[in-house]
Amino acid sequence: MTTTSTSARAAAPAVGHGPAALGPLGLFTVLLGAALPLIDFFIVNVALPSIGRDLAAGPSLLELVVAGYGLSYAVLLVLGGRLGDLFGRRRLFLLGMTAFGLTSLACGLAPDAWTLVGARVAQGAAAALMLPQVLATIHASTEGPRRAKALSLYGATAGLSMVTGQILGGVLVAADLAGSGWRSVFLVNVPVAVAGLLLALRTVPETRSDRPAPVDVRGTLLLAVALLSLLAPLTEGRTAGWPVWTWVSLAVFPCAAAAFWRVERRAEARGDTPLVPPSLLDLVPLRRGLLLVLPLSGGFGGFMFVIAVALQQGLGLGAVASGLALVPMAVAFFGASLAGPRFVRRWGTRVVPAGALLQALGLGLLALTAWRSWPDLSVGSLLPGMALAGLGQGLQLPVLFRVVLSEVPQEQAGVGSGVLVTTQQAALTLGVATLGTLFLSLSASGPDSGTALTVTLLLQLATALLTAVLALRLPKRVG
Repeated sequence: MTTTSTSARAAAPAVGHGPAALGPLGLFTVLLGAALPLIDFFIVNVALPSIGRDLAAGPSLLELVVAGYGLSYAVLLVLGGRLGDLFGRRRLFLLGMTAFGLTSLACGLAPDAWTLVGARVAQGAAAALMLPQVLATIHASTEGPRRAKALSLYGATAGLSMVTGQILGGVLVAADLAGSGWRSVFLVNVPVAVAGLLLALRTVPETRSDRPAPVDVRGTLLLAVALLSLLAPLTEGRTAGWPVWTWVSLAVFPCAAAAFWRVERRAEARGDTPLVPPSLLDLVPLRRGLLLVLPLSGGFGGFMFVIAVALQQGLGLGAVASGLALVPMAVAFFGASLAGPRFVRRWGTRVVPAGALLQALGLGLLALTAWRSWPDLSVGSLLPGMALAGLGQGLQLPVLFRVVLSEVPQEQAGVGSGVLVTTQQAALTLGVATLGTLFLSLSASGPDSGTALTVTLLLQLATALLTAVLALRLPKRVG
Protein backbone atom coordinates (compact mmCIF):
# COMPACT_ATOMS: atom_id res chain seq x y z
CA MET A 1 0.00 0.00 0.00
CA THR A 2 1.26 3.45 -0.85
CA THR A 3 1.85 6.19 1.71
CA THR A 4 -0.94 8.23 0.17
CA SER A 5 -3.51 5.46 0.50
CA THR A 6 -2.35 4.67 4.03
CA SER A 7 -2.82 8.23 5.21
CA ALA A 8 -6.18 8.44 3.46
CA ARG A 9 -7.31 5.28 5.18
CA ALA A 10 -6.20 6.57 8.53
CA ALA A 11 -8.07 9.81 8.00
CA ALA A 12 -11.27 8.10 6.97
CA PRO A 13 -13.74 6.85 9.55
CA ALA A 14 -14.41 3.16 9.88
CA VAL A 15 -17.83 3.41 8.32
CA GLY A 16 -18.76 7.00 7.58
CA HIS A 17 -22.14 8.31 8.68
CA GLY A 18 -24.92 6.04 9.89
CA PRO A 19 -25.04 2.54 11.37
CA ALA A 20 -21.76 0.70 11.39
CA ALA A 21 -22.94 -2.63 10.02
CA LEU A 22 -24.79 -4.03 7.04
CA GLY A 23 -26.92 -6.89 8.31
CA PRO A 24 -27.87 -10.05 6.38
CA LEU A 25 -31.21 -8.64 5.20
CA GLY A 26 -29.53 -5.37 4.20
CA LEU A 27 -26.92 -7.33 2.24
CA PHE A 28 -29.69 -9.27 0.50
CA THR A 29 -31.38 -5.98 -0.40
CA VAL A 30 -28.33 -4.34 -1.97
CA LEU A 31 -27.51 -7.56 -3.83
CA LEU A 32 -31.04 -7.51 -5.21
CA GLY A 33 -30.27 -4.01 -6.44
CA ALA A 34 -27.08 -5.29 -8.05
CA ALA A 35 -28.89 -8.13 -9.81
CA LEU A 36 -31.55 -6.04 -11.55
CA PRO A 37 -29.30 -3.95 -13.86
CA LEU A 38 -27.12 -6.93 -14.80
CA ILE A 39 -30.09 -9.16 -15.56
CA ASP A 40 -31.60 -6.43 -17.71
CA PHE A 41 -28.43 -6.12 -19.77
CA PHE A 42 -28.93 -9.70 -20.99
CA ILE A 43 -32.65 -10.45 -20.54
CA VAL A 44 -33.71 -8.40 -23.54
CA ASN A 45 -31.56 -10.39 -26.01
CA VAL A 46 -33.99 -13.28 -26.32
CA ALA A 47 -36.99 -10.93 -26.54
CA LEU A 48 -35.70 -8.94 -29.54
CA PRO A 49 -37.40 -11.05 -32.26
CA SER A 50 -40.84 -10.63 -30.67
CA ILE A 51 -40.18 -6.90 -30.01
CA GLY A 52 -39.31 -6.47 -33.68
CA ARG A 53 -42.51 -8.20 -34.82
CA ASP A 54 -44.78 -6.40 -32.37
CA LEU A 55 -43.39 -2.88 -32.84
CA ALA A 56 -42.39 -3.21 -36.51
CA ALA A 57 -38.78 -2.42 -35.62
CA GLY A 58 -35.88 -3.20 -37.94
CA PRO A 59 -32.41 -4.42 -36.92
CA SER A 60 -31.03 -0.90 -36.36
CA LEU A 61 -33.82 0.04 -33.95
CA LEU A 62 -33.53 -3.27 -32.13
CA GLU A 63 -29.81 -2.67 -31.76
CA LEU A 64 -30.61 0.68 -30.16
CA VAL A 65 -32.91 -1.04 -27.67
CA VAL A 66 -29.84 -2.94 -26.44
CA ALA A 67 -27.18 -0.28 -26.99
CA GLY A 68 -29.19 2.62 -25.51
CA TYR A 69 -29.35 0.87 -22.15
CA GLY A 70 -25.73 -0.27 -22.18
CA LEU A 71 -24.31 3.09 -23.22
CA SER A 72 -26.15 5.27 -20.69
CA TYR A 73 -25.41 2.68 -18.02
CA ALA A 74 -21.66 2.58 -18.74
CA VAL A 75 -21.24 6.34 -19.21
CA LEU A 76 -22.93 7.35 -15.93
CA LEU A 77 -21.59 4.69 -13.53
CA VAL A 78 -18.62 6.69 -12.23
CA LEU A 79 -20.82 9.76 -11.77
CA GLY A 80 -23.32 7.62 -9.87
CA GLY A 81 -20.57 6.47 -7.53
CA ARG A 82 -19.39 10.04 -6.92
CA LEU A 83 -22.94 11.23 -6.22
CA GLY A 84 -23.27 8.47 -3.64
CA ASP A 85 -20.10 9.66 -1.90
CA LEU A 86 -21.50 13.20 -1.93
CA PHE A 87 -25.19 12.82 -1.05
CA GLY A 88 -25.29 9.43 0.66
CA ARG A 89 -25.19 5.95 -0.83
CA ARG A 90 -28.48 4.78 0.67
CA ARG A 91 -30.24 7.86 -0.69
CA LEU A 92 -28.88 7.29 -4.19
CA PHE A 93 -29.69 3.58 -3.97
CA LEU A 94 -33.31 4.40 -3.14
CA LEU A 95 -33.48 7.00 -5.91
CA GLY A 96 -31.95 4.60 -8.42
CA MET A 97 -34.27 1.75 -7.41
CA THR A 98 -37.33 4.00 -7.75
CA ALA A 99 -36.21 5.26 -11.16
CA PHE A 100 -35.40 1.73 -12.30
CA GLY A 101 -38.89 0.53 -11.42
CA LEU A 102 -40.56 3.47 -13.18
CA THR A 103 -38.43 3.19 -16.32
CA SER A 104 -39.03 -0.58 -16.42
CA LEU A 105 -42.76 0.18 -16.37
CA ALA A 106 -42.25 2.66 -19.21
CA CYS A 107 -40.37 -0.01 -21.22
CA GLY A 108 -43.11 -2.57 -20.64
CA LEU A 109 -45.85 -0.15 -21.75
CA ALA A 110 -43.97 1.40 -24.69
CA PRO A 111 -46.35 1.84 -27.65
CA ASP A 112 -43.65 2.04 -30.31
CA ALA A 113 -39.98 1.29 -30.87
CA TRP A 114 -38.62 4.82 -30.37
CA THR A 115 -40.46 5.15 -27.06
CA LEU A 116 -38.91 1.86 -25.99
CA VAL A 117 -35.44 3.11 -26.97
CA GLY A 118 -35.91 6.30 -24.91
CA ALA A 119 -37.18 4.32 -21.92
CA ARG A 120 -34.20 1.97 -22.18
CA VAL A 121 -31.77 4.91 -22.13
CA ALA A 122 -33.50 6.22 -18.99
CA GLN A 123 -33.45 2.72 -17.48
CA GLY A 124 -29.69 2.52 -18.01
CA ALA A 125 -29.24 5.89 -16.28
CA ALA A 126 -31.30 4.65 -13.32
CA ALA A 127 -29.15 1.52 -13.12
CA ALA A 128 -26.02 3.70 -13.09
CA LEU A 129 -27.34 5.56 -10.05
CA MET A 130 -28.13 2.34 -8.17
CA LEU A 131 -25.37 -0.15 -8.90
CA PRO A 132 -22.26 1.72 -7.63
CA GLN A 133 -23.95 2.18 -4.25
CA VAL A 134 -24.00 -1.58 -3.75
CA LEU A 135 -20.24 -2.14 -3.68
CA ALA A 136 -19.67 1.21 -1.94
CA THR A 137 -22.12 0.31 0.84
CA ILE A 138 -20.51 -3.11 1.28
CA HIS A 139 -17.05 -1.53 1.35
CA ALA A 140 -18.03 1.18 3.85
CA SER A 141 -20.20 -0.86 6.24
CA THR A 142 -18.38 -4.21 6.51
CA GLU A 143 -14.84 -5.29 7.27
CA GLY A 144 -12.67 -8.37 7.64
CA PRO A 145 -14.29 -11.77 7.00
CA ARG A 146 -17.76 -10.18 6.69
CA ARG A 147 -16.55 -7.99 3.83
CA ALA A 148 -14.85 -10.95 2.13
CA LYS A 149 -18.07 -12.97 2.33
CA ALA A 150 -20.17 -10.03 1.12
CA LEU A 151 -17.90 -9.42 -1.86
CA SER A 152 -17.99 -13.13 -2.73
CA LEU A 153 -21.78 -13.01 -2.66
CA TYR A 154 -21.67 -9.90 -4.84
CA GLY A 155 -19.48 -11.74 -7.33
CA ALA A 156 -21.85 -14.71 -7.26
CA THR A 157 -24.79 -12.36 -7.80
CA ALA A 158 -23.09 -10.59 -10.71
CA GLY A 159 -22.17 -13.81 -12.49
CA LEU A 160 -25.51 -15.49 -11.91
CA SER A 161 -27.40 -12.39 -13.02
CA MET A 162 -25.60 -12.35 -16.34
CA VAL A 163 -26.22 -16.06 -16.91
CA THR A 164 -29.81 -16.22 -15.65
CA GLY A 165 -30.82 -13.05 -17.50
CA GLN A 166 -30.98 -14.93 -20.80
CA ILE A 167 -32.62 -17.97 -19.16
CA LEU A 168 -35.28 -15.83 -17.48
CA GLY A 169 -35.91 -13.86 -20.66
CA GLY A 170 -36.57 -17.03 -22.60
CA VAL A 171 -38.93 -18.40 -19.95
CA LEU A 172 -40.93 -15.16 -19.70
CA VAL A 173 -41.32 -14.73 -23.46
CA ALA A 174 -42.32 -18.38 -23.88
CA ALA A 175 -44.79 -18.20 -20.98
CA ASP A 176 -46.54 -15.13 -22.50
CA LEU A 177 -48.03 -14.19 -19.12
CA ALA A 178 -51.52 -12.73 -19.57
CA GLY A 179 -50.69 -12.17 -23.22
CA SER A 180 -47.88 -9.75 -22.29
CA GLY A 181 -45.28 -11.41 -24.54
CA TRP A 182 -41.97 -9.54 -24.55
CA ARG A 183 -43.32 -6.85 -22.24
CA SER A 184 -43.06 -9.19 -19.25
CA VAL A 185 -39.24 -9.06 -19.35
CA PHE A 186 -39.52 -5.41 -18.28
CA LEU A 187 -42.70 -5.49 -16.20
CA VAL A 188 -41.28 -8.20 -13.94
CA ASN A 189 -38.87 -5.58 -12.59
CA VAL A 190 -41.66 -3.41 -11.14
CA PRO A 191 -42.76 -5.58 -8.17
CA VAL A 192 -39.12 -6.49 -7.50
CA ALA A 193 -38.18 -2.79 -7.35
CA VAL A 194 -41.10 -2.07 -4.99
CA ALA A 195 -40.01 -4.90 -2.69
CA GLY A 196 -36.41 -3.67 -2.82
CA LEU A 197 -37.46 -0.15 -1.87
CA LEU A 198 -39.46 -1.34 1.13
CA LEU A 199 -36.58 -3.50 2.32
CA ALA A 200 -33.93 -0.80 1.76
CA LEU A 201 -35.85 1.74 3.83
CA ARG A 202 -35.54 -0.58 6.85
CA THR A 203 -32.28 -2.46 6.38
CA VAL A 204 -29.66 -0.47 4.43
CA PRO A 205 -27.46 1.91 6.48
CA GLU A 206 -26.58 5.36 5.18
CA THR A 207 -22.90 5.97 4.40
CA ARG A 208 -21.10 8.80 2.62
CA SER A 209 -17.73 10.49 2.38
CA ASP A 210 -16.74 12.63 5.36
CA ARG A 211 -15.12 15.08 2.94
CA PRO A 212 -17.64 15.44 0.10
CA ALA A 213 -16.59 17.46 -2.93
CA PRO A 214 -18.59 19.02 -5.76
CA VAL A 215 -19.04 17.04 -8.96
CA ASP A 216 -16.23 17.44 -11.49
CA VAL A 217 -18.37 18.65 -14.41
CA ARG A 218 -15.55 18.92 -16.95
CA GLY A 219 -14.18 15.49 -16.09
CA THR A 220 -17.68 13.99 -16.23
CA LEU A 221 -18.30 15.38 -19.72
CA LEU A 222 -14.92 14.26 -21.04
CA LEU A 223 -15.37 10.75 -19.65
CA ALA A 224 -18.81 10.59 -21.26
CA VAL A 225 -17.37 11.64 -24.62
CA ALA A 226 -14.53 9.10 -24.34
CA LEU A 227 -16.82 6.18 -23.49
CA LEU A 228 -19.46 7.10 -26.06
CA SER A 229 -16.89 7.56 -28.83
CA LEU A 230 -15.58 4.04 -28.14
CA LEU A 231 -18.70 2.07 -27.30
CA ALA A 232 -21.27 3.63 -29.66
CA PRO A 233 -19.50 2.69 -32.92
CA LEU A 234 -18.61 -0.77 -31.63
CA THR A 235 -22.21 -1.54 -30.63
CA GLU A 236 -23.91 0.08 -33.65
CA GLY A 237 -21.25 -0.31 -36.35
CA ARG A 238 -21.95 -3.88 -37.42
CA THR A 239 -25.71 -3.36 -37.83
CA ALA A 240 -25.27 0.02 -39.53
CA GLY A 241 -22.66 -1.31 -41.98
CA TRP A 242 -19.76 0.67 -40.50
CA PRO A 243 -20.59 4.13 -41.91
CA VAL A 244 -18.14 7.03 -41.78
CA TRP A 245 -19.35 8.29 -38.39
CA THR A 246 -18.24 5.06 -36.70
CA TRP A 247 -14.64 5.53 -37.86
CA VAL A 248 -14.65 9.24 -36.95
CA SER A 249 -15.97 8.34 -33.50
CA LEU A 250 -13.27 5.73 -32.95
CA ALA A 251 -10.65 8.30 -33.97
CA VAL A 252 -12.05 10.72 -31.37
CA PHE A 253 -11.73 8.18 -28.55
CA PRO A 254 -7.95 8.38 -27.86
CA CYS A 255 -8.07 12.21 -28.00
CA ALA A 256 -11.00 12.36 -25.56
CA ALA A 257 -9.39 9.80 -23.24
CA ALA A 258 -6.09 11.73 -23.19
CA ALA A 259 -7.91 15.01 -22.53
CA PHE A 260 -9.86 13.42 -19.67
CA TRP A 261 -6.66 12.12 -18.08
CA ARG A 262 -4.91 15.50 -18.34
CA VAL A 263 -7.87 17.33 -16.80
CA GLU A 264 -8.08 14.85 -13.92
CA ARG A 265 -4.34 15.07 -13.18
CA ARG A 266 -4.39 18.87 -13.16
CA ALA A 267 -7.46 18.94 -10.90
CA GLU A 268 -5.83 16.62 -8.38
CA ALA A 269 -2.57 18.61 -8.52
CA ARG A 270 -4.54 21.77 -7.63
CA GLY A 271 -6.03 20.07 -4.62
CA ASP A 272 -9.48 19.70 -6.22
CA THR A 273 -11.40 16.44 -6.25
CA PRO A 274 -11.57 15.02 -9.80
CA LEU A 275 -14.21 12.59 -10.95
CA VAL A 276 -11.61 9.80 -11.05
CA PRO A 277 -8.57 10.71 -8.93
CA PRO A 278 -5.48 9.53 -10.88
CA SER A 279 -3.86 8.64 -7.55
CA LEU A 280 -6.31 5.73 -7.33
CA LEU A 281 -4.24 4.01 -9.99
CA ASP A 282 -1.23 4.26 -7.68
CA LEU A 283 -2.91 1.48 -5.72
CA VAL A 284 -1.28 -1.66 -7.11
CA PRO A 285 -4.18 -4.05 -6.33
CA LEU A 286 -6.68 -1.73 -8.05
CA ARG A 287 -4.53 -1.19 -11.13
CA ARG A 288 -3.64 -4.84 -11.65
CA GLY A 289 -7.11 -6.07 -10.73
CA LEU A 290 -8.80 -3.79 -13.28
CA LEU A 291 -6.38 -5.04 -15.93
CA LEU A 292 -7.75 -8.54 -15.35
CA VAL A 293 -11.41 -7.49 -15.11
CA LEU A 294 -11.21 -6.27 -18.73
CA PRO A 295 -10.45 -9.61 -20.47
CA LEU A 296 -12.50 -11.66 -18.01
CA SER A 297 -15.68 -9.58 -18.36
CA GLY A 298 -15.14 -9.02 -22.08
CA GLY A 299 -14.83 -12.73 -22.68
CA PHE A 300 -17.86 -13.42 -20.50
CA GLY A 301 -20.06 -10.92 -22.34
CA GLY A 302 -18.91 -12.16 -25.74
CA PHE A 303 -19.42 -15.79 -24.73
CA MET A 304 -23.01 -15.19 -23.58
CA PHE A 305 -23.89 -13.47 -26.86
CA VAL A 306 -22.17 -16.00 -29.11
CA ILE A 307 -23.53 -19.11 -27.40
CA ALA A 308 -27.09 -17.71 -27.53
CA VAL A 309 -26.85 -16.92 -31.25
CA ALA A 310 -25.12 -20.21 -32.09
CA LEU A 311 -27.68 -22.36 -30.28
CA GLN A 312 -30.79 -20.43 -31.34
CA GLN A 313 -29.95 -19.40 -34.89
CA GLY A 314 -27.35 -22.04 -35.76
CA LEU A 315 -29.10 -25.08 -34.25
CA GLY A 316 -32.65 -23.73 -34.16
CA LEU A 317 -33.10 -24.30 -30.42
CA GLY A 318 -35.72 -22.27 -28.59
CA ALA A 319 -34.84 -19.64 -26.01
CA VAL A 320 -35.72 -21.94 -23.11
CA ALA A 321 -33.72 -24.89 -24.47
CA SER A 322 -30.67 -22.74 -25.16
CA GLY A 323 -31.01 -21.27 -21.67
CA LEU A 324 -30.87 -24.75 -20.16
CA ALA A 325 -27.39 -25.15 -21.65
CA LEU A 326 -26.24 -22.36 -19.32
CA VAL A 327 -27.56 -23.95 -16.12
CA PRO A 328 -24.37 -26.00 -15.40
CA MET A 329 -22.32 -22.82 -15.78
CA ALA A 330 -24.60 -20.94 -13.38
CA VAL A 331 -24.51 -23.69 -10.74
CA ALA A 332 -20.73 -24.08 -10.93
CA PHE A 333 -20.19 -20.32 -10.83
CA PHE A 334 -22.35 -19.97 -7.72
CA GLY A 335 -20.59 -22.81 -5.90
CA ALA A 336 -17.12 -21.48 -6.72
CA SER A 337 -18.08 -17.96 -5.64
CA LEU A 338 -19.24 -19.17 -2.23
CA ALA A 339 -16.12 -21.28 -1.73
CA GLY A 340 -13.82 -18.46 -2.85
CA PRO A 341 -13.13 -16.83 0.56
CA ARG A 342 -12.02 -20.15 2.02
CA PHE A 343 -9.69 -20.77 -0.91
CA VAL A 344 -8.27 -17.23 -0.68
CA ARG A 345 -7.50 -17.65 3.01
CA ARG A 346 -5.46 -20.73 2.18
CA TRP A 347 -3.88 -19.91 -1.19
CA GLY A 348 -4.27 -16.15 -1.54
CA THR A 349 -4.76 -14.68 -5.00
CA ARG A 350 -3.23 -17.76 -6.65
CA VAL A 351 -6.88 -18.82 -6.83
CA VAL A 352 -7.28 -16.41 -9.78
CA PRO A 353 -4.76 -17.98 -12.19
CA ALA A 354 -6.02 -21.44 -11.15
CA GLY A 355 -9.55 -20.31 -12.06
CA ALA A 356 -8.33 -18.93 -15.40
CA LEU A 357 -6.76 -22.31 -16.24
CA LEU A 358 -9.98 -24.13 -15.35
CA GLN A 359 -11.92 -21.69 -17.51
CA ALA A 360 -9.51 -22.29 -20.39
CA LEU A 361 -9.98 -26.05 -20.00
CA GLY A 362 -13.75 -25.61 -20.10
CA LEU A 363 -13.56 -23.45 -23.21
CA GLY A 364 -11.29 -26.02 -24.83
CA LEU A 365 -13.82 -28.78 -24.14
CA LEU A 366 -16.60 -26.64 -25.58
CA ALA A 367 -14.56 -25.89 -28.71
CA LEU A 368 -13.75 -29.59 -29.16
CA THR A 369 -17.41 -30.52 -28.70
CA ALA A 370 -18.56 -27.91 -31.23
CA TRP A 371 -15.95 -29.02 -33.76
CA ARG A 372 -16.69 -32.73 -33.46
CA SER A 373 -20.47 -32.74 -32.94
CA TRP A 374 -21.92 -29.86 -34.98
CA PRO A 375 -24.74 -29.84 -36.10
CA ASP A 376 -25.74 -32.73 -33.79
CA LEU A 377 -24.75 -30.71 -30.73
CA SER A 378 -26.93 -31.33 -27.67
CA VAL A 379 -27.39 -29.54 -24.38
CA GLY A 380 -26.03 -32.60 -22.57
CA SER A 381 -22.83 -32.70 -24.61
CA LEU A 382 -22.07 -29.10 -23.57
CA LEU A 383 -22.44 -29.85 -19.85
CA PRO A 384 -18.79 -30.69 -18.93
CA GLY A 385 -17.35 -27.67 -20.71
CA MET A 386 -20.01 -25.32 -19.35
CA ALA A 387 -19.48 -26.53 -15.79
CA LEU A 388 -15.69 -26.17 -15.96
CA ALA A 389 -15.90 -22.71 -17.54
CA GLY A 390 -18.38 -21.57 -14.87
CA LEU A 391 -16.21 -23.00 -12.10
CA GLY A 392 -13.18 -21.12 -13.40
CA GLN A 393 -15.04 -17.84 -13.76
CA GLY A 394 -16.49 -18.18 -10.27
CA LEU A 395 -12.99 -18.52 -8.82
CA GLN A 396 -11.86 -15.32 -10.58
CA LEU A 397 -14.53 -12.63 -10.61
CA PRO A 398 -15.41 -12.32 -6.87
CA VAL A 399 -11.73 -12.45 -5.90
CA LEU A 400 -10.89 -9.70 -8.41
CA PHE A 401 -13.63 -7.47 -6.99
CA ARG A 402 -12.08 -7.94 -3.57
CA VAL A 403 -8.58 -7.25 -4.87
CA VAL A 404 -9.58 -4.05 -6.71
CA LEU A 405 -11.29 -2.51 -3.67
CA SER A 406 -8.90 -3.82 -1.00
CA GLU A 407 -6.89 -0.60 -0.59
CA VAL A 408 -9.44 1.99 -1.72
CA PRO A 409 -10.00 4.48 1.14
CA GLN A 410 -13.52 4.24 2.51
CA GLU A 411 -14.22 7.88 1.76
CA GLN A 412 -13.64 7.04 -1.92
CA ALA A 413 -15.67 3.83 -1.88
CA GLY A 414 -18.24 5.26 -4.28
CA VAL A 415 -15.81 6.41 -6.95
CA GLY A 416 -13.74 3.22 -6.56
CA SER A 417 -16.86 1.11 -7.05
CA GLY A 418 -17.89 3.29 -9.99
CA VAL A 419 -14.55 2.76 -11.70
CA LEU A 420 -14.79 -1.00 -11.13
CA VAL A 421 -18.31 -1.45 -12.47
CA THR A 422 -17.64 0.95 -15.37
CA THR A 423 -14.65 -1.20 -16.36
CA GLN A 424 -16.80 -4.31 -16.10
CA GLN A 425 -19.68 -2.83 -18.10
CA ALA A 426 -17.44 -1.39 -20.80
CA ALA A 427 -15.69 -4.77 -21.09
CA LEU A 428 -19.03 -6.60 -21.42
CA THR A 429 -20.04 -4.25 -24.22
CA LEU A 430 -16.67 -4.60 -25.95
CA GLY A 431 -16.84 -8.38 -25.66
CA VAL A 432 -20.26 -8.53 -27.29
CA ALA A 433 -19.14 -6.14 -30.04
CA THR A 434 -15.81 -7.78 -30.88
CA LEU A 435 -16.48 -11.49 -30.37
CA GLY A 436 -20.02 -11.11 -31.66
CA THR A 437 -18.81 -9.45 -34.84
CA LEU A 438 -16.15 -12.13 -35.33
CA PHE A 439 -18.65 -14.94 -34.88
CA LEU A 440 -21.27 -13.42 -37.17
CA SER A 441 -18.67 -12.64 -39.84
CA LEU A 442 -17.31 -16.20 -39.76
CA SER A 443 -20.83 -17.63 -39.82
CA ALA A 444 -21.67 -15.59 -42.92
CA SER A 445 -18.48 -16.49 -44.81
CA GLY A 446 -17.61 -19.92 -43.43
CA PRO A 447 -19.11 -23.37 -43.97
CA ASP A 448 -21.37 -23.34 -40.87
CA SER A 449 -21.95 -21.80 -37.46
CA GLY A 450 -20.12 -24.69 -35.80
CA THR A 451 -16.80 -23.64 -37.32
CA ALA A 452 -17.43 -20.03 -36.32
CA LEU A 453 -18.27 -21.11 -32.76
CA THR A 454 -15.12 -23.23 -32.53
CA VAL A 455 -12.84 -20.42 -33.70
CA THR A 456 -14.48 -17.91 -31.34
CA LEU A 457 -14.14 -20.27 -28.37
CA LEU A 458 -10.48 -20.90 -29.16
CA LEU A 459 -9.86 -17.13 -29.17
CA GLN A 460 -11.51 -16.90 -25.76
CA LEU A 461 -9.34 -19.80 -24.59
CA ALA A 462 -6.23 -17.83 -25.56
CA THR A 463 -7.56 -14.83 -23.64
CA ALA A 464 -8.12 -17.00 -20.56
CA LEU A 465 -4.53 -18.26 -20.73
CA LEU A 466 -3.28 -14.66 -20.98
CA THR A 467 -5.39 -13.82 -17.92
CA ALA A 468 -3.76 -16.69 -16.02
CA VAL A 469 -0.30 -15.28 -16.77
CA LEU A 470 -1.25 -11.71 -15.84
CA ALA A 471 -2.89 -12.91 -12.61
CA LEU A 472 0.51 -14.07 -11.33
CA ARG A 473 1.35 -10.36 -10.84
CA LEU A 474 -1.45 -9.81 -8.34
CA PRO A 475 -0.47 -9.21 -4.70
CA LYS A 476 -0.25 -12.64 -3.10
CA ARG A 477 -2.53 -11.71 -0.21
CA VAL A 478 -5.62 -9.52 -0.11
CA GLY A 479 -7.26 -7.95 2.93
